[in-house]
Amino acid sequence: MSDNPHSFEDAKSKGILWGFGSLLAIVVIALLVLGEWWSREPQQFNVTDEAIERMEVTHTDQMPAGYVYANTLAHIAEVILHKPGGYLTNDVAPPGVFCDNIQSWEYGALVMLRDATTALRNHFARDQSQSAEDKDLAQAEPYFYYDHNSWALPATEAEYEKGVEALHNYMSRLQNPTSTSKPAQFHSRADNLWQYTEVVIKRLGGLNTRLAASTDRFSGAAHGDPSNALNMNMPTLGETPWLEIDNVFYEARGSCWALLHILKAIKHDFSDILLDKRAMNTLDNMIQALENALTPTLSPVVLNGDGFGIFANYSLAMANYIARANAAALDLRDVMNRG
Repeated sequence: MSDNPHSFEDAKSKGILWGFGSLLAIVVIALLVLGEWWSREPQQFNVTDEAIERMEVTHTDQMPAGYVYANTLAHIAEVILHKPGGYLTNDVAPPGVFCDNIQSWEYGALVMLRDATTALRNHFARDQSQSAEDKDLAQAEPYFYYDHNSWALPATEAEYEKGVEALHNYMSRLQNPTSTSKPAQFHSRADNLWQYTEVVIKRLGGLNTRLAASTDRFSGAAHGDPSNALNMNMPTLGETPWLEIDNVFYEARGSCWALLHILKAIKHDFSDILLDKRAMNTLDNMIQALENALTPTLSPVVLNGDGFGIFANYSLAMANYIARANAAALDLRDVMNRG
């Protein structure tokens, strides 16, 4: 009985194809699992515990004013850069390139980090408008404003790491005011906090509007009927495209995550002025609203139901919490602006 050479070749070809298909399936499954892991939102952290660990002390009373705030900004940047998968926005290979939700989260957190660093450089670390700016903060702020989507020459991560290093230098000078270099300053005044709160109000208002646009159309002009618009010169915002609803939602989640920690740091470093102005409860209301906004989601996708239907609308729920935080921010601004 002789072997059939054609049958042998066919079996060999099928074996190769079967092996290649199995290998491809394993790679795809591995990428899906890895992408799911990388797409998880970072957990919240305790701002005072992180500052205590960084300064190597036993209690926050041993820290100078502003240390918790500056350390919180540095740690927010470190979380963005070193969470599972690292910084993903500038990835050019799978699975990172497909993880658009966590990339939107990163951008939302980055915007809040930039605003808070700008406030530290321009307001908190200066005793008056004519005073010189802090040398380390003058370096830290521009690094965080570098292009968030640069893959190389230089990479985004490298620039943000320089920003973190500059913040650490500022913290070292804040911790050791008697060192040979010029001491760092931090001024927890009502007018400084009022100026930063103005920026927060605009950020939250913008996020609230974009989230609400997941189902709403704000004017007739959005439907192609400009005669229904209340103000013909007012820019209109139509319904958020279906494929962008999850991106807007996760950008808001990242913004709330970063702002929540920044506000907790402000609660510590501005405690005297907040108590004096009887504004501590107002700040707590902002913090509570942001914590509610970060409640874990139960669905693997961002639900976008209508009205009182059987499906939730994650965007509108998030918009509600952000609106509450924004209302508290408006109250905080008014209290800080009173004589």
